[in-house]
Amino acid sequence: MKTTNTYHLPINLSLVTSIQSDSKAHVGDLIYSIDYDAPEGTPVFAAFDGTVTEVKDDSSRGGDDPVFDDDGNYIAMLHDNNEVSWYEHLRFQSSKVAVGDRVVAGHIIAEVGNTGWSECPHLHFMVYPNGLEYKTLEIEFAL
Repeated sequence: MKTTNTYHLPINLSLVTSIQSDSKAHVGDLIYSIDYDAPEGTPVFAAFDGTVTEVKDDSSRGGDDPVFDDDGNYIAMLHDNNEVSWYEHLRFQSSKVAVGDRVVAGHIIAEVGNTGWSECPHLHFMVYPNGLEYKTLEIEFAL
């Protein structure tokens, strides 16, 4: 199932070193997740207008081991048509938004990091229906 909204890229592709949609972690409900490998500190943008519903940016821990799974920093935003965008593995204390903030597409919301279960600095991006966390939708991107 595809998104109803049309999303903008959450990162500047000229700074991305690799894009992975077929990661070993992107199976089952996570099938439509996208990983954008990029240097730590690369700006992360809101992909669509919305309201920030969750922010975690208090972790400086990460590594390529499931023991770090709960240590990933993230931001979740609720959008029109009851869709949620999720930005994960964000840099420690890089969030530029707070729960309840209304943001517009293109607004810098954080920076790429390497927190949580992560083998390199990257942005894990996905969209899912509100209330069905991690049941990703195929993302319709603006050209």
